[in-house]
Amino acid sequence: MKNIDDLISSATALAEDGLAKGEIADELNVSKETAAWLVQRGDAQSPPPAGSTTEPEDIHVDWSAIGRDSARLTHVGRAVADLLSKQGEEVDLTIGVEKAGAPIATTVARELDTDLGTYAPSKHQWDDGESEELSGSFSRNFAGIRDRECYVVDDTITSGTTMTETVEAVRDRGGEPVACAVLTDKRGVEEIEGVPVYSLVQVLRVGQSE
Repeated sequence: MKNIDDLISSATALAEDGLAKGEIADELNVSKETAAWLVQRGDAQSPPPAGSTTEPEDIHVDWSAIGRDSARLTHVGRAVADLLSKQGEEVDLTIGVEKAGAPIATTVARELDTDLGTYAPSKHQWDDGESEELSGSFSRNFAGIRDRECYVVDDTITSGTTMTETVEAVRDRGGEPVACAVLTDKRGVEEIEGVPVYSLVQVLRVGQSE
């Protein structure tokens, strides 16, 4: 995507396909607030969501050039695995945060010889005006936590909320997150809930927009 108009068009199309604002945020690698603003900008008939009347400050990360090519995705997944390779000695489970974190986690699990689990965060259910009391879930089609140490893998950290939720969900199941890893960290965090965070790329915003 080249500009804001492309993002608005994409957000509008995703909304028309029935995706909730939280899912749109996930697809476009932006915050929920930015996703709501983009959808509102694309639909002049809709009233502006609360708090979204001004353009949000955010950074859009488009890594589709990696995601659409299995060879590139594998190479990048190996780089993420290398970030995690020296973290923990008893780790035998990698948790991929759905949707985009799952294919990256698949390569990580293969490279580090761990089982693979996936977690669907609560933001996929979020929409304007809905309660924040939503919950995520682990897929039963993949490996369970079973009180194990694990890695947590996603594509992007925007606010850190999703990664925090995933770490807490793993602990609620009796597991112990040893390290988190992402392709891009838009927040520049070193740890989340006491768990170290590693990224291939960190984005640093310098100054404030006028």
